[in-house]
Amino acid sequence: MPTIEMADIREWRQHAVVDETGKRIGTLESVYVDTVDDEPFFATVTVGLPTRQRLVFVPLIGAVAGPGYVRVTFPKSLVKDAPAIDVDGVLAAEEEPAVFAYYRLEYVPGSRGERRLARR
Repeated sequence: MPTIEMADIREWRQHAVVDETGKRIGTLESVYVDTVDDEPFFATVTVGLPTRQRLVFVPLIGAVAGPGYVRVTFPKSLVKDAPAIDVDGVLAAEEEPAVFAYYRLEYVPGSRGERRLARR
């Protein structure tokens, strides 16, 4: 499967995010890149009721873009319970390891302890 290029993923903000079976998870809000190589690594997805929305994190590993959607390789049931921030919140550096751990991804901070993720 093709990967999503950084220039392309920015165009998909506010489009649907669906799981591997096509079930709608929510709306793509932003992209977080890996600070090691500046490649897209996680997306935040707006989920919840209009009065109680939050942003959940989902890895972009293996994600593909289609007409009006981004398909991720994780099931909706897993993503909806993922670590989240408020819609106007920011992922704190000390919370990064928990996001990786939730998806069983290895977390390695930078050589000087710097953040692994940067919002783009």
